[in-house]
Amino acid sequence: MNGPGPLGTFLQARRARLRPEDVGLRDLGPRRRVAGLRREELAQLAGVSVSYYARLEQGQSRGASAEVLDAIARALQLDDHEREHLHRLADGARHTPRPRRPRPERLTAETRDLLRAVDGVPAIVLGRRTDVLAWNTLGHALLAGHLDFRDPDDPERRPNMSRMLFLDPHCQELYADWKRKARAVVGNLRITVGRNPEDPLLAELIGELSMKSPQFASLWADHRVAPCDAAAYELHHPLVGTVTVTQQTLSIARSPEQTLIVCTTPTGSPSEEALALLRQTSDTASPAGPVVAIHLAEAHARAHPLSRCGGPSGLGEVPC
Repeated sequence: MNGPGPLGTFLQARRARLRPEDVGLRDLGPRRRVAGLRREELAQLAGVSVSYYARLEQGQSRGASAEVLDAIARALQLDDHEREHLHRLADGARHTPRPRRPRPERLTAETRDLLRAVDGVPAIVLGRRTDVLAWNTLGHALLAGHLDFRDPDDPERRPNMSRMLFLDPHCQELYADWKRKARAVVGNLRITVGRNPEDPLLAELIGELSMKSPQFASLWADHRVAPCDAAAYELHHPLVGTVTVTQQTLSIARSPEQTLIVCTTPTGSPSEEALALLRQTSDTASPAGPVVAIHLAEAHARAHPLSRCGGPSGLGEVPC
């Protein structure tokens, strides 16, 4: 194996985050030459030899048992999600399948029925790599009204939510606390990469974002691991103003790599009223629907005349 690989890089990053006092060791101050714990300190805490732990970090050992990995996880003070990620990376180091070009993801009829069933709230369906596979009218109007509603139907024009968040000014301005949303997306992408280390399109997406977005590159280098499950976000929508929503990520039966994202608001809140107004103006059955889309696109073009947000990895760019 050349280099430390994903497992070694993760171990190095998590070790560097621990201070001696975090694990009950004496801090020698300026005499320390490394950030975080030394390898020998971590090995001692985990109850393994220094040489064995060093080989793990350097990508020279692939046979770590579950017990050893759990001991290292305890020494690194990993949470449950990080421990699971560590085990996945170790499994990936033991098995290195040949990368295959995956086929475009598709929705089942049951998933389309589910999306129609939640038409009263903003909802989108994301694939493994955060490609938008479908959205309902309100989900499109709330999160990406400047794009063509039909884009998810064409694999070559499909928006990607991670790419939009880091490269599309409209989406960056949508979130009041953009940095918090960005951290959540990157932490979830870390989990996805750990589960699918052989996915070439996923690797291309990570590489593209690392090259084009310094913010993404910095967050990716931090190696934080956390799922996107449920979180409240304040949105600054160009048509209806401030909207506070809880974005919840739901798994889809029979399509385990796809997720349904729904945005809810408290009953009787100003945010619920704002969504009701957005629903009226974005209803495709109403003559106002196309007008709203045009206004959003024109406003976005005036503010960002040169902005572009590419389609799926490796498929070029399309106008935002």
